[in-house]
Amino acid sequence: MLSTLNLQPRQLASQILNFALVLSTAFMLWKGLSVATDSPSPIVVVLSGSMEPAFQRGDLLFLWNRGMDTKIGEVVVYNVRGKDIPIVHRVVRRFGGGPSPLRLLTKGDNNLADDTELYARGQDYLERSRDIIGSVKGYIPFVGYVTILLSEHPWLKTVMLALMGAVVVLQRE
Repeated sequence: MLSTLNLQPRQLASQILNFALVLSTAFMLWKGLSVATDSPSPIVVVLSGSMEPAFQRGDLLFLWNRGMDTKIGEVVVYNVRGKDIPIVHRVVRRFGGGPSPLRLLTKGDNNLADDTELYARGQDYLERSRDIIGSVKGYIPFVGYVTILLSEHPWLKTVMLALMGAVVVLQRE
């Protein structure tokens, strides 16, 4: 282990560049998915139990935002204006459409009331083109739980990044 700490400058630079390559590749894949799905966040994690039993906390959701005609019963992800936390809920009512803007009312499957209390002050519905991030097209159960753990325990994020960096830098080719 101690011999790996004595890397030549060229080897160290190579390892750092490899680490940067991994990070930039992940970023490009994310941006590519964003363009393909027309969604600023093509993959989201369910953060609460408001959509149980359809989706559990920690489920990883795949979004699509290419079709603007959202149906009643469709599960959508939206951001509340002024906040940056995605909410996953089902469409329960539609207003407008066609020449007038499509407006939606949503509700969590496990909630008693609709989402009007969650919307921004003075907002009674969601505008499809402005507020919706995307419609759920698929999911993988519980895979996103790592994200929840990292959010709830910030020190884990530091430990994980340090371990990843150490593995990349100390790896021998």
